[in-house]
Amino acid sequence: MKNIIYKITVLALFVGGLTSCDEELDQVPFDEFGTENAYVTAEDFENATRGIYRALTFGPLYGGSDAGGMYDAPDVLSDNVTFAQRGRNTRRTLHNWQYGAADEPMGGLYQRAYQLINRANLLISKSESYDGENKANVVAEAKALRALAHLDLATFFAKIPTQSGDANGSLGIAYVTEPDPLIEPARETVGATYDKIAQDLSEALADINETNGPGRMGKDAVRVLLSRVYLYMGQWQNAINVANGVSTPVAPRTDVVDVWEDTSRAGVLFYIENELSILGFNIGVTWSQGGLTNLIPEYVVSYELYQLFEDDDIRKDAYTLQARNNADNLDFNAIKKLFGRPGQTNGLVDLKIFRAAEASLNAAEAYYNLGQEGPARTALDRVRSKRYTTPPSGETGTALRDAIRLERRLEFAFECQRFFDIKRWGQAVERESFGDLADGTGTPSDQLTLPAGSNKFQLPIPQSATDLNPNLTQNPGY
Repeated sequence: MKNIIYKITVLALFVGGLTSCDEELDQVPFDEFGTENAYVTAEDFENATRGIYRALTFGPLYGGSDAGGMYDAPDVLSDNVTFAQRGRNTRRTLHNWQYGAADEPMGGLYQRAYQLINRANLLISKSESYDGENKANVVAEAKALRALAHLDLATFFAKIPTQSGDANGSLGIAYVTEPDPLIEPARETVGATYDKIAQDLSEALADINETNGPGRMGKDAVRVLLSRVYLYMGQWQNAINVANGVSTPVAPRTDVVDVWEDTSRAGVLFYIENELSILGFNIGVTWSQGGLTNLIPEYVVSYELYQLFEDDDIRKDAYTLQARNNADNLDFNAIKKLFGRPGQTNGLVDLKIFRAAEASLNAAEAYYNLGQEGPARTALDRVRSKRYTTPPSGETGTALRDAIRLERRLEFAFECQRFFDIKRWGQAVERESFGDLADGTGTPSDQLTLPAGSNKFQLPIPQSATDLNPNLTQNPGY
């Protein structure tokens, strides 16, 4: 009985995503008649599409969450941040890799991602009897968002194809393509999971509009995401072909700080406006609260990473800041990336999800893996020339590979990627023993090393999910 009640509740949550404003759905009953009425006109399908995008703003996805969402968990799990002793102890279990199935690390993301997927599947299924002019585009958007949600699940809860020799045959995730929250799907292999993600994105790329305006994906956003998927799959030439199709240029050096203060959109391919009167999410409080003289940090920039930013690297100004807690006479290397707009320290900034710089760095890595060092340096320098006053260049061999990996780390610090890069390269997470204060003193994080190959690189499927679905197999080691 408990399971039935839970599934009915989940069904209500899923169906409740048919429009971008959930409160208005009380006007239509949650039954088949109401659902049919919700998918008739072009405006209905546009509203349903916005409802899928709205799911991206859930806290455990891209809306900010103390439990660990896409904006913070990939760095909390990696070597980019140090646990701050003066914070609220948020995500400490995640940071220390001390989680088990009952702890449900990223359990909110697991649930919310499948809610988004169900919204996308519902739109796609209803589009079969719809022939409006916007059909191809909204279906393409739904497929792109469905692929993104499945990728977010796969990167946390399964291996990445290039992670190890046996990755493709290991446990992937349940790839859901039908709008039925009561199904009990089994997990597919990693190989099958990524094939379906790539298929959804390829089909989306063919039909999506060149641009769909603020808050929605267009062709360049899909290209960046698909190039990332091909990179994760080890399909180097496909990654290059798609990445090179991105037409939006990398943000120039003069705009990098402004991008993260929302006064420039340069190089941003997909973002969701976060205005106080509409969303009003203080997503930056996942890193710290307070201002420059009364900072209470949850996590700070690891001193090792802070030292990797050269003084002429504009990202040092854009991503980090010197802040202080005057009451305790302590100085910190704080994370600035989500700190606030000009003159604000409230963590209220737009949700930036894809940027053009990724296309160049994806292509650089793929070229290198094909042994094409010249094109790899050219792609890498498209980013470096926009970040340094005197950009490095000219590396060959292993030094070039390391330069590409370094630029990925610097470019996407505190931005959804670091843990997955370490994981797919088959490396260990190795944190230096520096403390949480600005000069590297203070208290270091509790745990410093996650060995390569550890089962902790694959988070456990939430216990509540395996209790409800007997066909879900738990990850090894949990």
